[in-house]
Amino acid sequence: MHILLTGGTGLIGRALCAHWAEQGHRLTVWSREPDKVARLCGADVRGIARLEELGEEPLDAVINLAGAPIADRPWSSKRKALLWASRIGLTEQLLTWLQRRQQRPAVLLSGSAVGWYGNGGERELSEDTPQVTDDFAAQLCGAWEETAQRAEDLGIRVVLLRTGLVLSPDGGMLKRLLLPFKLGLGGRIGDGRQWMPWIHIADQIGLIDFLLQQGDARGPYNACAPLPVRNAEFSKTLGQALSRPTIFPAPAFVLRAALGEMSELLLGGQRAVPTRLLEAGFSFRFTHLDVALADLLGHQ
Repeated sequence: MHILLTGGTGLIGRALCAHWAEQGHRLTVWSREPDKVARLCGADVRGIARLEELGEEPLDAVINLAGAPIADRPWSSKRKALLWASRIGLTEQLLTWLQRRQQRPAVLLSGSAVGWYGNGGERELSEDTPQVTDDFAAQLCGAWEETAQRAEDLGIRVVLLRTGLVLSPDGGMLKRLLLPFKLGLGGRIGDGRQWMPWIHIADQIGLIDFLLQQGDARGPYNACAPLPVRNAEFSKTLGQALSRPTIFPAPAFVLRAALGEMSELLLGGQRAVPTRLLEAGFSFRFTHLDVALADLLGHQ
């Protein structure tokens, strides 16, 4: 199978490349820095700067994960424009290119996030739950999904990945938390009651591969473990995994003052559950947070 990835040099993209290269698939990564693709994604992975470089080479699937990190810095007007362009703008470029092709892939798996729902409070969120709030993250994910969905008009099956907090020691939220928690400076965020829909990196890769192979899979799927936890429980469990206390909370008023609108990413949450994945028969390897962290941090 020939698979084209955007965002292939990111945390999930690199893991996907390693997984699919081992299976013998042919992989191409569309990147702003194609010269780095082989080093980051594997020696046999091809990097391209322009989609036109593929010509009419047969293409079986597109995995669209590109997007500037949403939680790296406060949401200034400039930052919001970048977040929008790196998701919606790039996806529009991809669709324009696919429309011009005579040969089109069978499936597009496109990124999204559980932030699509907004701050869900205590409500359990399955894929058929409507948006709860209309904050910037929800608007961003909504526009991203709506743009990707237009590929259905081209005869391409579209799967939308509403990803939770991907846990990996190699990047993302967990890597950022490791140093302060190792130093004994970790603790809950705000009151700690907000829900955190987490997922082990191995299950994230497994479910993407699963959905790629399911010919009837389409529409949104919550990419998160079946048992979300509250932030206070997440902090306590991470501290236990590292044998460190978790007695330094981050007060909500401090976060709001420092991060502005972006603080709601940390103070709000989603009690999202992977209803459609479970109904489709996907089996999670890691359903309990303590077991997942023990696996991920075993070498720490």
